[in-house]
Amino acid sequence: MSVPFSERISVEQVEESNELAPKFDVNGLIPVVTTDHETGELLMHGYMNETAFLKSIETAEAHYYSRSRQAIWHKGATSGLVQNIVEMRIDDDQDAVWLRVKVAGNGASCHVGYRSCFYRSVPTGSVEGKLELQFEENDKVFDPVEVYGDAPNPTKL
Repeated sequence: MSVPFSERISVEQVEESNELAPKFDVNGLIPVVTTDHETGELLMHGYMNETAFLKSIETAEAHYYSRSRQAIWHKGATSGLVQNIVEMRIDDDQDAVWLRVKVAGNGASCHVGYRSCFYRSVPTGSVEGKLELQFEENDKVFDPVEVYGDAPNPTKL
């Protein structure tokens, strides 16, 4: 299969042309931020390798590369919470991707059960004592045990 990406030849080509010439890091990955297409809410951050990037383009559904599982991950394949891509953008130097998505089902994107993977905030202004996270989402959208059953948790210590 020939890859539909252009070779990166010049800064002008990368920044100012209409050629898709993504830059994957030394591990073959490109970072992806994913937001809700209507509200702009940040849902998650992940990575794509070349295969996940191409699958996302081809299917208009988000595919990521799971670093913990070392495998392509079709978001929602297990949970049904598929991320349908409304718009895919790439940044100025083509080394980061932004997906604007509509999430199927109840609209959640976090395997923990919250709508967004960014459900806690970090306090700022001081680093005295032990820092405690503040929950910004208090109610889970779904019960992860009901959705995923005994599937292994992707979070690694």
